[in-house]
This record gives sequence, C-alpha cells and structure tokens, in this order.
Amino acid sequence: MDKQRLIDWPTFLGAVILLLAVTVPLVVFPERGKEVVDAANVFVTTNFGVLYLLVGLGIFFFLVYVAFSDNGRVKLGEKGERPQFNNFSWAGMLFCAGIGSSILYWGTIEWAYYFQGPPFGIQPGTREAIAWASTYGIFHWGPIAWAIYTLPALPIAYFYYVRKKPVLKVSEATRPLIGRLADGPLGTIIDVLFMFGLIGGAGTTLALGTPMIAEGVHSLTGIEPNMVLKTVILAIVTAVFAISAYSGLKKGIKVLSDVNLWLSIFLLAFVFILGPTRFITETTTNSIGLLLDNFFHMSTWTEPFNALGPYERTGFPESWTVFYWAWWLVYAPFVGLFIAKISRGRTIRQMIIGTMFYGTFGCLLFFGIMGNYGMHLQLTGQYDVINVLNTTGAPQAIIGIISQLPLGALMIFIFTILAIIFLATTFDSSSYILASVVQKTVEDEPQRWNRLFWAFALCLMPLVLMFIGGLGTLQTASIVGGFPLLFIMIMLGWSFMKASTSDIQASEQYKPKTINLNYKKILERLKRRKREEKDHQLGPVDAHFEGNKNK
Repeated sequence: MDKQRLIDWPTFLGAVILLLAVTVPLVVFPERGKEVVDAANVFVTTNFGVLYLLVGLGIFFFLVYVAFSDNGRVKLGEKGERPQFNNFSWAGMLFCAGIGSSILYWGTIEWAYYFQGPPFGIQPGTREAIAWASTYGIFHWGPIAWAIYTLPALPIAYFYYVRKKPVLKVSEATRPLIGRLADGPLGTIIDVLFMFGLIGGAGTTLALGTPMIAEGVHSLTGIEPNMVLKTVILAIVTAVFAISAYSGLKKGIKVLSDVNLWLSIFLLAFVFILGPTRFITETTTNSIGLLLDNFFHMSTWTEPFNALGPYERTGFPESWTVFYWAWWLVYAPFVGLFIAKISRGRTIRQMIIGTMFYGTFGCLLFFGIMGNYGMHLQLTGQYDVINVLNTTGAPQAIIGIISQLPLGALMIFIFTILAIIFLATTFDSSSYILASVVQKTVEDEPQRWNRLFWAFALCLMPLVLMFIGGLGTLQTASIVGGFPLLFIMIMLGWSFMKASTSDIQASEQYKPKTINLNYKKILERLKRRKREEKDHQLGPVDAHFEGNKNK
C-alpha cells in the first residue's frame, strides 16, 4: 500500500484539530478557559463519581472472571509460539508505559497529602491518619488501576493476533458491537477521543516530571529551575524518546525499559537497605493488611452522610479516588494498545494476571519503600517534608527527601536520570501507539516518519502550555473529554466476550489447556455448517435443484 494511503487521515487530522481547538482558546483566554474546564471537571466527577467507582470495581471482577474462564485460555498467536519478550522485559515495558515518571513523583510524596487530609473523617496527623496515608496510595495505584489498564488490551490483542486484523485501533476492537460503523464517523470519533485523552495525559506526566527533574538538576549544579532549564530538560527528553521511537519496539523501547527497570531496582534496594528497613517493612505490611481488610469499603466510599446535617463534606472521594479512576480511564486505551502489542505468544490469562500482578507489585514497592521512607523522615523530625511541600512545592520536597539518603548527591543524580528515562519511555510508547492508531494497517511497526511526528507533537503542545501555565488545565480537559471512555470501556469488554466466545464455541480446540484458535478454519467451518443447515431445511430434492441453480 502507498505510504500516504496507509495513513488514516480523518483520524490523524481529527486528533490534531481537536487538540488545537482545546489548546488555542486556553492560550488566548487562559483564565476564562481554566474556569470553564474546572467547572466541567467538577460537574463530571461530582455527578458521575458513583459511576466511576462502580465501573472500576466492575472491570476488576470482570477481568478476574475472564482470566479463569475458557476465554482466558486463548493463545495470542500461533500454536507453540513462544512469547515475543521474556517476562523481565515484558514487565518492564508495560510498567514504564503505564506509569512513567509519575510513580517517582507520587510514590515519594502522595502520603503527605493523605496525612494532612485523611479519609473517613479521621483527624489529620493522628495514628489512624498515618496508617491510611501509607495505604491509600497503594490502593489508588493497585489492582483496580491495572485492571482498567488491562481491559482494552483484551479485544485489541484478540483481533490483532487471533483474528489477524492488522489494525491497532480502539474502534476496531468495538466492531462486534457497532459493525460497519467502526469504519465511519463513529469509529473515527472513538479513536480521536482516545488520542486526545492520551495527549492530555502525557502532558500531565510531563507537567509532573519536568519540574522534579529541574529541581534535581538545581540541587546538583545550582542552576535555577526556571523555564530555560525546564525547556532544555524537555528538549533532552524529547531527543531520547524520539531516537527510541525511531529505533522501534525491540531496539528502542525495550532497551530503555530494561535500563529503567534495573535503575529502579537499584534505587529501591538502596533506600530499603540503607534506609529505615524495619519501619518500611512493618508499615508496608500493615498497609497491605489494611487494604485487604477494607478493599470494598475503599472502592465504594462516596462520603454520603457528610453532605447532610452538621458534617462537612471533605470531597476526598472526588478529589482522589474518582479523579484517579477517571485518570486511568483516559490512559487505559493507550496502555491497553501497548500491552496488546507486546503480548504476542501469551495467553489471555497470562496477559491479564501478569499485567495486574507486575503493575500492582511495582507500584507497591515504590509507595511502600519511597513513600514510607519520606514518612519516616517526617515522623522522626529528620526532615519536615510537609512544611517544605506546603511552602515551596512537591518537587523540592521530593528532592529534599532523596537528599537525606547516604551519598545524597549520587542518589539525587540517579533519581534524576531515572526520572528522565521514565519520562522518555512513557513518551516513546505514547508516540508509537499514536502512530499505530492513525495507520490503516500495522503489519509490523508504524512508519518512522509517523512515529517521529507524534514524538514531537507530544512535547510541542505541553511546552507551549507550560510557558503560559495552562498545563494543568489541559490535564483536566482531557479527563472531561475522556468521560465517554466510561461507556467505550464497557463496549470493549462486551466486544471481546462476544467475539471470543463465539469463536471458541465454533472451534474444535475447546478442550485443551491452551486454546489455539485458527480464525480462517473457524470461518470455513461456520460457512460449511450454514450450507448443511440450508440443505437440511430444503430437503434432498430442493437441495439438488438449489445446487444446480448456483452452478
């Protein structure tokens, strides 16, 4: 196919136009635009908060069911085919794509927000507040978050590897439900909304990561963390992920993810061994128990009674849990597409359990080790994290926490390099998937010019907004724009069950432990079965006449 004809121009241009339509008014009318977007965000999270919570919990149970059903035994690829990547590289790529530098940011500092504003009407700074401060971050970045990430991977991977559809699009995964509408305006709208959410989400990751990296550079060199430094950092990160995206999946993204994972292991091991090991171990263990004991309560808590009588509503569920669920939903189609792309050779069950386990375990380590180390500094008086957070901001508080470690300057350097690579891996994965979505077919990898275009497009708009201070508004706008994804996610799960169940029932490969589906043979068998049923209904004489007429 001609290179220009290979591009799905309606989706390509639709995403660019929508992004410009949102960001240009924010540049021209920043204050008014921020007011409108914030009001829309409050409306969505407040009025549909319960829906977000129920969908999140529903997705978790749905995936547990699928993993242990016959649908979970379906192989993504040919019979006897081994996984494309080993478990270490596979876990590293999905973790780096799904989390990025945000885990360094929130894993180190999120506890401090819960410490000051705990849930369930608990008094700030008390023993209960401390226990929940260590637990809630693990919950928000735990099984439900990774279940939301995993759901879109099911139909996308199934259609790509089992039904051999060389298309990596969210709209294609909904085809069993919407039929030919997937090729029309509805399909384009679904893909464009996904792309808009991803670009806004990536912009927020940039908003969190860049100031933190700039603060690390300031601590090491004394250079002021101003816009010039942030722009230079952004340029370096862009160069790294552009080269990685240009190199492709195996040479670029895999290598970066492997380096990222090894550096993360070193950082966590260093803090755990040379930090307050006993406190970290006991607090993390206590948090796991508290989470398991209150999982359903935390998943469904809406603070209903505080809206009545003398009780003051804190807004904790809307500000944190609902916001996070909305945030994971915005990112989910991207992470799902990426997980699908790297999961060839695995079964659906392996993909589900592996993603949910590795993702949750990785986040547990960061929150348990980095977060509880910061909390230990606060409780022992070695470093007043909360005071620094409230007076100078999170980036300086985070770097201040790292500076308290033995060999502080070296650890700040490693932390900063890790943040740069984390940011780069998220962006090169994002550009890879954006390029895949705007191509009509992806036999192997998206075209290089296409990958490079989205690599630079991902950083250009956030850079402009960073100069005018409107990056947070783009984040909020992407969450509001991602509201339809609530319903698209339900469609994706339904689509997967409908397609895979019908194929399994039509296959002779129903009993083995691993189900290897040959979709061409299934189609032939279904056609033959229809002919036999038609012959049976017509009777022998009519069938003979019908056969001669067809000749």
